[in-house]
Amino acid sequence: MQAHDFRQFLERFHDLNPAQIEDARTKIRDVRRKTEALSEIESRTEQEHKCPHCGDDRRQKWGRTRTKVQRYRCLGCQKTFCGRTTSKIRHFHRPDLFLEVIRDMLGIRAPSSIRQLANRLGLDKHTIWRWRLIIMQGLSDSSDDQFSGIVEVDETYQKESRKGSREWVRYKRDPLNSPKPPRLRWYEYNKLGVKMQRGLSQWQLPILTVVDRGGAKRAQRIADRANATIQKALDPVIPADAVLCSDALRAYGHFAQVKGLEHFVVGGAKGKARATASHHIQNINSLHSRYEDFIRQFKGPASKYLPGYVDWFIARQSLISPLEAFRWA
Repeated sequence: MQAHDFRQFLERFHDLNPAQIEDARTKIRDVRRKTEALSEIESRTEQEHKCPHCGDDRRQKWGRTRTKVQRYRCLGCQKTFCGRTTSKIRHFHRPDLFLEVIRDMLGIRAPSSIRQLANRLGLDKHTIWRWRLIIMQGLSDSSDDQFSGIVEVDETYQKESRKGSREWVRYKRDPLNSPKPPRLRWYEYNKLGVKMQRGLSQWQLPILTVVDRGGAKRAQRIADRANATIQKALDPVIPADAVLCSDALRAYGHFAQVKGLEHFVVGGAKGKARATASHHIQNINSLHSRYEDFIRQFKGPASKYLPGYVDWFIARQSLISPLEAFRWA
């Protein structure tokens, strides 16, 4: 738009009625979020420079895509590319709405339900769910926290959920070829008078959490609490000069002994607690409390998606910006 046309456009704003002002505001908001999404895509191309097909850094501008993203042609292999060529959202026609989903997931407010978000953006609920899975995977691939100093470790638990599973349907349809599921459906416990197991059991899935005093956080779904499992999960992230604070689980003591770490046990058996004013696990207990508040709104997510929800929670606690997550997609 030319400068004089834009001035005339602004002068006509005084002639708009309230309904027209609201329509203009909606249109400006839509254009703004499209512009932000496109600028992030193009900034990725400016940073990488190299052709995703052959790695050559020689290129020339080659028009724009249907979504108005700058396209380039490689001078080496003669193939065209843009900022979305190697991304997980390369086939999306509305990257602006995808960015809105990221903002909803990582914003300050509690995330909206899938149906609420679908109604607000004018999309199908299955599209929102599929986009959320892509974002969760991107958050998992981007975890690179470095721990130092006093490091607190502990585990929390999430009840196993087979939500969406077809195992009982397959068993009822063909009991000879489909094994009987190892657990009753949730409504059959009261219906058949079967008591659910209390405390820790095979249906309580452990989530290993790590926090240091510098604010770095990490959570990981682990198979069990065996020594080998704990050591495999902690060894890559905890440096050799760290001070470990944990509860009395033997796996933590075994890991500290193998790694050669100074280890403070909190809340162990009588006479064995070594907690001090600065060596405690209060930060990680607070993290567990916030995790319970976060996961409660999803009414027990399916266990196969639990690692994604854990990464989502850590991303919210680490204050990852939506634009940064958009670059990972």
